[in-house]
Amino acid sequence: MTKIVFIVALCLFSSIILVASGNYPIFFVVGRVYCDTCHAGFETNITEYISGAMIKVECTHFTTGNIEHNIYDVTDSTGNYKIEVADDHEEEICEVVLVASPLTNCHKINHGRDRAQVVLSTNTGMSNNVRFANSLGFLKDEPLPMCEKFLRDYYGLGEEA
Repeated sequence: MTKIVFIVALCLFSSIILVASGNYPIFFVVGRVYCDTCHAGFETNITEYISGAMIKVECTHFTTGNIEHNIYDVTDSTGNYKIEVADDHEEEICEVVLVASPLTNCHKINHGRDRAQVVLSTNTGMSNNVRFANSLGFLKDEPLPMCEKFLRDYYGLGEEA
């Protein structure tokens, strides 16, 4: 019991020092943006990852509904991003949101795969400052020709041997 009291006191003391010193937490939101080449609604082994896609971290205050923060970034050559977000956002709902694709044949936002919620608070029980977001996807204008066979095989609807 004494050990628990000590740990709680240490956490409270650390929080007070953090606030008093003006050193607020830094979080890193990481994820990936892809082109849904088959209109499957999920990543497949023929998914293409998008270099230069624009995303943003948007934090909305959960009682007022006001957008408190917007931080924009673009994906690297492999479709990955790592966005640095300062401060504790305990009273906000934060999401990574698709903004734009540089691909003219894969720029339609795939609703349902266009945003991913992330928790950006130190009051979560997580000690790591990296937050992983679900992959976000745009839809290819026309599915690739190989998609029909791929999806048939994926769902076990291929021809019997």
